[in-house]
Amino acid sequence: MFSNKLMTLCCAAALMSHAPAAMAADVVIGVPNWPSVQATAHILKVAVEDRLDLEVALQDGSNTAVFEGMDAGTIHVHPEAWMPNLDHLRRQYVDGKKSIKLKPHAAEGTQAMCVSKGTADRTGITDIKQLRDPDMAKHFDTDGDGKGEVWIGADGWGSTPIEQIRARSYGYDKTMDLKVMEEAAALADVEAAIKADRDIVFFCYTPHHMFVSHDLVVLDEPAYDASQWVIVPPSPTPGWLEKSTAGVAWDTASLNIGYAATLEADQPEVAAMLGRVSLDTDTLSAMTYALAVENQDPAEFAKAWVEENADTVDGWFQ
Repeated sequence: MFSNKLMTLCCAAALMSHAPAAMAADVVIGVPNWPSVQATAHILKVAVEDRLDLEVALQDGSNTAVFEGMDAGTIHVHPEAWMPNLDHLRRQYVDGKKSIKLKPHAAEGTQAMCVSKGTADRTGITDIKQLRDPDMAKHFDTDGDGKGEVWIGADGWGSTPIEQIRARSYGYDKTMDLKVMEEAAALADVEAAIKADRDIVFFCYTPHHMFVSHDLVVLDEPAYDASQWVIVPPSPTPGWLEKSTAGVAWDTASLNIGYAATLEADQPEVAAMLGRVSLDTDTLSAMTYALAVENQDPAEFAKAWVEENADTVDGWFQ
């Protein structure tokens, strides 16, 4: 997520407010706030409208809002539900209420903390645990308060509270301010820091074009260990953070299409199609690059992609 154009990541076109989903629409697709899910949402809209002659509406919303909408029947599809990030929602709605179904769509994701190559060279940082060293943290202090700053994600992302847990588990919550902000603004900061040879550390993930746009260094940390990964769902009730621990690397993420279970009866062709969608990590990264770096309009991009990949799309409807 990083050139001059990237400063408009989740660009006006990609993050434009979609009109409130009309209740008359045959299918309503939820659209959370990162580029690959926006690309996928638009592609699914074009594919369903073209192949099944149905009306499809897009509805912006956080992961929680989209899951709640699928449970209530006001939203029918989540194009890219990351697991284990959203395990608490899976347990509630997929395993518990059984009001939502999940279908893996081939892609895998990785999540970590990154610094620019220049930052690594200047500071010597190689390991995430070094962030708990006050002397290291000062390299990332931009406001003079004695603590560094680190972007841990956007509001509404399943990864953001987990990054809070990880910061506490590693101990750098005491030396670093944990910044929660929209990705466009955060990556504009990254772009500016790299241009100014300023040190910066931030949440990074794939599928994403950020590793193509810049030379980044992923900070080392202990390998994923399920016994060390205990995530209590975020709650207004005090204690969830203290009861959680995640002092190891993320496990590989699975990207899934979620849909309301009622879709199988109301729109069986759509439900069957969603179970066949397969978009790999490289494809999603290319989509992200088109929207975030090339600043392509997501609707126009989706129309062109469906035309250029007609055989793939046709396979979803067989």
